[in-house]
Amino acid sequence: MAPAMSALILAVLLAALDQTIVSTALPRIAEDLNGFDDIAWVSAAYLLASTAATPLWGKLGDMFGRKRLYLASTSIFLIASVACGLAQNLPELIGARVLQGVGGGGMIVLTFALVGDIVAPSERGRYQGMFGSVYGVASIVGPLLGGVFTDQLSWRWAFLVNLPVGIVALAIAARALPAATRGAKARIDYLGATILAAIATGLVLITSFGERWGWGSPAIVGLIAATVASAVLLVPVERRAAAPVLPPAMFASRTVVFSSLIGFFANAAMFAVLVYLPTYLQIVHGVSATLSGIHMLPLVAGLVVSQSLAGRWAAHVDRLRAILLAGLLANLAGLLLLGTIGAATNTLVLSVYFLITGVGIGMVPMVVLTTVQNSVPTADLGSASAVVTFARSIGAAFGVAVFGTLLNTGFADRTRDLATDGGFDAARPDTIGRLPAALRDTALDAFAHATAIGYLWIAPTLAVGILLALFLKPARKTGEVAASPAPAKDAVPAA
Repeated sequence: MAPAMSALILAVLLAALDQTIVSTALPRIAEDLNGFDDIAWVSAAYLLASTAATPLWGKLGDMFGRKRLYLASTSIFLIASVACGLAQNLPELIGARVLQGVGGGGMIVLTFALVGDIVAPSERGRYQGMFGSVYGVASIVGPLLGGVFTDQLSWRWAFLVNLPVGIVALAIAARALPAATRGAKARIDYLGATILAAIATGLVLITSFGERWGWGSPAIVGLIAATVASAVLLVPVERRAAAPVLPPAMFASRTVVFSSLIGFFANAAMFAVLVYLPTYLQIVHGVSATLSGIHMLPLVAGLVVSQSLAGRWAAHVDRLRAILLAGLLANLAGLLLLGTIGAATNTLVLSVYFLITGVGIGMVPMVVLTTVQNSVPTADLGSASAVVTFARSIGAAFGVAVFGTLLNTGFADRTRDLATDGGFDAARPDTIGRLPAALRDTALDAFAHATAIGYLWIAPTLAVGILLALFLKPARKTGEVAASPAPAKDAVPAA
């Protein structure tokens, strides 16, 4: 099992890194490719494509064998990584990022589903915790690696580095992953997949560009209307489909619905922390991108340790709800503590706050996934994993967008009266350094205060998650490895 797990861990690491590794490289990419106006699409394209493709990869894995689809998605990801590294203009890079997101979305959801295939239900929590730790660490390490590659080599290596690591993962997976079974042939739910992709596209565009385009702009209002209409249309389409990409029966399960919502709210809070705390450290405390990552190590330590412990505790089904509640409460406490930070908050105090927040972040995501996987038939593991992954992806985009709006609006309101001579722009906190010394401290206090208030506003989302967890009843699933039962008569071995 060890070789198979190592291949899956490498895949999750690569797919997770590519969600964040370009963040510190974007200014250099915009300069080299002359595309400052549209540079935000480099990150949004990956998120959009990976989110939209996730449910389809999960369903196809259920239908045709997860190993085969895993190898295909990894190959797509590596080919797209090379295309990103060789891009000569911004449209080429954005197009390659879309393809990379398609592959990356498959890698993540199929990895989680494959764990359900090869690990007994009682052990899933422990192994899912390992992958959750990798995912969380990648969220911190990604921007650091992007900065190092950009400064020391070229931003292109942020993409090309995937190739040697990915080839190793692909080779190990081809040999080590067990052959799976697939069900009888069924028509692919193309219409349902298309509508679901449209919903994902609308949600990602709304959350990613709502502030930039204006929340009341015709584009955003139109996207909201189209997304709601697509969601309404999806219900009857999936009820009529022979092999729906999102089986309606799954949503009759309170465990699946509540767990997915908890994953949404927890990921919203998680990414608000992971994305914006380094910004607070760099602007308010004046540290470099590399040092901001070092300052975040207590958060990473708390995340890794709590993921590992939560995974072990999750072997006892009766503890799943208690673990979720403990994680959500710790995360809520962390956000409330972050709501007290200011420009003068010292490093030791910040480290304690970061540690508590990291412990809370680490205890939730993989326990949510384990809870859902234990509540559905083995044949639906891919679809169930996709539902949770989809909810978490949208939650991440939602958290980043909402917190960014709160931060920018709060900072602009508190610096409205500052003199603007010298190039200071309230819409760009990185221009604080251009202010005279007498005004700079005022602006730094304003940014720190806006950051703190943002976390206080995000905290209620975790309160909703706690309420849902109180009514969650994890299912008890016994037995050995999910893939071990003999295939049905009409099952066909799949690579």
